[in-house]
Amino acid sequence: MKKVLTFLLTAMVAGSYAQQTPADSTKAWTAKGNVSILINQSTFSNWAAGGENNVSGTANVNYDFNYKKGDVSWDNKLIASYGLVKTNNSPFEKKTDDRLEFNSLLGKKATGYWFYSAFLNFRTQFTKGYVYGTDANGTEIRTEKTSFLSPGYLQFGPGMLWKKTDGLKFNLAPATSKLTFVDNSFTSVPGYVDGSYFGVDEGKSMRYELGFYASGYYKAVIMANVSFENILSLYSNYLEDTQNVDIDYQLNVVMKINKYLSTNLSFQAIYDDNAFQGFQIRQVFGLGVNFGI
Repeated sequence: MKKVLTFLLTAMVAGSYAQQTPADSTKAWTAKGNVSILINQSTFSNWAAGGENNVSGTANVNYDFNYKKGDVSWDNKLIASYGLVKTNNSPFEKKTDDRLEFNSLLGKKATGYWFYSAFLNFRTQFTKGYVYGTDANGTEIRTEKTSFLSPGYLQFGPGMLWKKTDGLKFNLAPATSKLTFVDNSFTSVPGYVDGSYFGVDEGKSMRYELGFYASGYYKAVIMANVSFENILSLYSNYLEDTQNVDIDYQLNVVMKINKYLSTNLSFQAIYDDNAFQGFQIRQVFGLGVNFGI
C-alpha cells in the first residue's frame, strides 16, 4: 500500500494548505475544490455466506484555479484519483482507480457571453496497469498493459467559448490537434500492430490527429450541501473515421454531511474505439474525509 499511502499524504497536505488559504474574491486568481480520502476494510471469520478479507484506500483531488480580470478569463482544473485494494487471496495489490487530468481554457471576450478561446487537455494515469489471469497451475498472474504516459493524451486548439458563469460554459474548437503518446516497448510486442495499441502503429510512440473538439461544463447546487458537476467532451478526427466520435462524460456528486465528511460519487463513461470497442465505465462511491472544501 506504499503508493496509495504516499498519494494520500500528498493529498492531505495539499488539502490542508488550501483550507488554510481561502480565496480572496477581490483578487484576479481564485482557487477552490475538494480533496477526499476514502479507506475501506473488511474482515471475515467463519462467515457462512463467504467473503474475502481486504483493505483499500482511494484519494481524489478536484481543484479549480481560475483567473479573471477585465475581458480575460482563464480556467484551470486538476482532477486526480488513485486507489488500491489488497485482498488475502491475491499476491498483488490491484488498482481500484487511477487517473490524472488537467484542463486549461483561456478566453478573451468577444461579445456578450462569447470569448475567443484556446484550450488544452492532458490525460494519463499514475502507475502501471495490468491484465490478470491464471497460469496452468491456477496461480494468479498479471501482464503489464499500460503505464504512466502509455497512453497519454494531449489535445489543444483555438476556438470559441460561450461562458455565462464559472459553472456553465461550453467550448467549440474546430481545429484541434490530438496527440496520443505511448512507450514504444508496447508497440514492439507482437499483437500490438496496425494501430491496435490505443491507435498507435507498430514500433511508433505517438499518433497525431486533427479534428473537431467540443466540451461542456455544468455545475449546480441542487439542494443544501449537494452539488452536481457534469463534464462532457466530444472529438471527431478529420483524418480517419470521422463518423466515430470520441465521448468522455464525467459526473461528480458531493453530498456534504459536515465540513469534513461527505458522500462522494464519481462516474465516468468513455467511448474511444482506438482504446476499446465499446464504452469504458468507471464508478466510485463512498464516504470520504474531505479537506479544502
